Amino acid sequence: MSGRALIAGAGIGGLTAAIALARIGFEVAVFERAETLEEIGAGLQLTPNATRALDKLALLGAVQRRALAPRAIRILHGRDGATLARLELHAKKRWGAPYLVLGRADLQSALAECVAADPSIKLMLGMEVAGFGQDETSVSIGVKSGAIRMAERGDVLIGADGLRSIVRERLGLGAREEARFAGRVAFRATIAAAEAPLWSAEPDICLHLGANAHLVHYPIARGALINVVAVIEAGWRDRPGEDPWDGEADRAALEAAFARWSKDAQTLIRAAHQWRAWPLRQRPPLSELARGRVALIGDAAHPMLPFLAQGAGQAIEDAGMLAECLAATEDTPKALAAYSRRRAPRVARVQTESAEQARLYHMAGPLALARNLGIRALGAERLFRRYDWLYRE
Repeated sequence: MSGRALIAGAGIGGLTAAIALARIGFEVAVFERAETLEEIGAGLQLTPNATRALDKLALLGAVQRRALAPRAIRILHGRDGATLARLELHAKKRWGAPYLVLGRADLQSALAECVAADPSIKLMLGMEVAGFGQDETSVSIGVKSGAIRMAERGDVLIGADGLRSIVRERLGLGAREEARFAGRVAFRATIAAAEAPLWSAEPDICLHLGANAHLVHYPIARGALINVVAVIEAGWRDRPGEDPWDGEADRAALEAAFARWSKDAQTLIRAAHQWRAWPLRQRPPLSELARGRVALIGDAAHPMLPFLAQGAGQAIEDAGMLAECLAATEDTPKALAAYSRRRAPRVARVQTESAEQARLYHMAGPLALARNLGIRALGAERLFRRYDWLYRE
């Protein structure tokens, strides 16, 4: 199929969609309101379902050069640091694709390089999609850049404009301000590996579980840095003009939440020179992800809590499926309806399971004890079996 695709947003989903659509014959225009492409967040996990989708788009090699493949996932008791389980990751053997960790900026730069190398993709920074209209033959968008207003026309519009998506709002699938605060705040930091030698010796993903909080960390930047995320149950008040995804951290609240945790966990938290706060927000799952010639991907479609490490992975899956459906027919609305039909049930399940995982991670008292005994009793095989539905897709 050929035509002109308009994409609102140049995050991971938007850039991946641009590459995927260009490769099936589209001329692509990507509109990003930021003046420069900057990372939001420090590190991310690309589970096998995400790396499989990247491989189908011939993007995996470029990403792997910037990533690490962790040896194992270690689950630890937050209070005393005792190991509840060490799960050896033989991801390619079990799920047919690698499990990778890397900096979000590294993934974004790999995708941006592919975009820059493709003459059929035009990336326009400092330009925000402000609205759209569609008819039977095309879709038109209004774009603003400061005081400048202009119009663009194409065959399809992809809303990849994040949690507070203007495309989703104008499509009638949820107002920008309706994303609900989930009662948890994620604190993010990176630490030089040399400053945390205990955790830099092996490239493991470490997950510490405690009452009303958890801590996860793993190496990025080819092992030079450790990405750390500490999630606590807390309140949040938006500050005028502050990026809703990147607020100033309340370090006192963070340290208080982990005050009774193991010495090793506290040492890691103190080693970070700067923390940024990320209020976790969610929306209920949608039954449809497209209408007419307009489709949603990534956080614009299905913002999810990060407890399954699927935010980036599901956006990548969206992009691949979108291209697959558009390549199958010349009828754009029919293609987008097929995309919606195939993706909506899966992402709804991921959203639901991510919320359930949050409850399990933050258990306290007798429930936490039962959870910990269960983790020890299940063993690696039965624990991994719980994720086969997700990683084998």
